[in-house]
Amino acid sequence: MQIVNQILVPVTGFVAGLSIGYAFGLIQDAAARQNQRRQERGLLQSGWRLMPGSMTRVAMLLLALALVQFACPLLFTPYSQWCVSGGVVVGYGAVLYQQLRKRMAACR
Repeated sequence: MQIVNQILVPVTGFVAGLSIGYAFGLIQDAAARQNQRRQERGLLQSGWRLMPGSMTRVAMLLLALALVQFACPLLFTPYSQWCVSGGVVVGYGAVLYQQLRKRMAACR
């Protein structure tokens, strides 16, 4: 039982956070591409309308994190909660890193 608490719970928490962060990053990336197309077509007249729906997407991220916390309280023990948070950061960071690589390749 101690092995489960020491290894399986943090790894499961990290994977859950990783999938949430990666999914959020993909949603944000799709929205950014859609807004880029709108801007190219001249449909964005104001800078305030540059990223419509971004607050909704952030609210959905927080809702997903809250659902995981309530549905799987075992993942949020004092140590493994940081594993979930780290997974979110790594998942979203992976999407940002992919975007950076694409932009750097386009500049060459």
